[in-house]
Amino acid sequence: MHPAKSVIFFTTATGAGYGLLFWLGVLAHRGLIKADFKFGLVVFAIAFALVIAGLLASTLHLGRPSRAWRALSQWRSSWLSREGVLAILTFIPTGLFALAWVILGDNTGIFAWIGLIGAVCSMVTVYTTSMIYRSLKAIPAWATGWTSPGYLLMSLTSGGLLLSFMAAIGGYWPAVDWLVLPILFFLACGFVIKLSYWSMIDRPIASSAETATGLGEFGKVRLIESPHDQPNYLLKEMGFEIARKHSKKLRRIALICGFLLPFVLIIGQWQLPSLAVCFLGIAVIVTMFGLIVERWLFFAEAKHVVTLYYDT
Repeated sequence: MHPAKSVIFFTTATGAGYGLLFWLGVLAHRGLIKADFKFGLVVFAIAFALVIAGLLASTLHLGRPSRAWRALSQWRSSWLSREGVLAILTFIPTGLFALAWVILGDNTGIFAWIGLIGAVCSMVTVYTTSMIYRSLKAIPAWATGWTSPGYLLMSLTSGGLLLSFMAAIGGYWPAVDWLVLPILFFLACGFVIKLSYWSMIDRPIASSAETATGLGEFGKVRLIESPHDQPNYLLKEMGFEIARKHSKKLRRIALICGFLLPFVLIIGQWQLPSLAVCFLGIAVIVTMFGLIVERWLFFAEAKHVVTLYYDT
């Protein structure tokens, strides 16, 4: 599929934003971080900015962005609609949690539970985003069990790294020490999931030009003449081509920057505490770069089965 910049930004930004909101709720519930006004104001501002900017960017890929609100009415059957509804509903507990933290200076008791509800809603929203693609059976690279876990793990790692960096700046070292342990685990799981996902999509799919046309009983089907003399929407949007050598190179970049380097940098901040803030800051930057490359590949390597008809 054509890797639109707006969709890449949407999935990366909202993933990090919701991941940040998730870990804020968890840390507050565990009493690892106090309701500091300046810290809360900055962190919640970044989290909501990422989420809102990502959601707005997603509408740019629509034919008529002004009618995006109409998609909310199809929540019974559409994962896109469910995502929109849940994204709006998630603002209720997370917004109340942010107000209690910043205005009332309290993130304990009932407010901690509200934050935890917001954390759960954040991950459910990320899951619905993944299901927009997971549910498309006509795109074999997306209709796989690896899609949703990949989205969730990358949201948790990017949001967690962002929060650990800001907590380190704020001097909340107990929170950092607790947070980096699950991040290391999720980085390792994400590395394995991406390798498994790429191994799966590299296998020949069961469908072919023969099964697509129903002419397989007569032998090998080949395209004698193109049905169009000009590129059409299907081929432009659903049949994006990427050279195999470029794909392998980009996969290595995604694995190194998105998973391996952050893992090493987190270990490094333990060994050199005086450089911990620097290491965590670099980890955030390389991780986001790696995830952007991974998102680009996620779309670029996915082909609609309609391309079988065109023998592409």
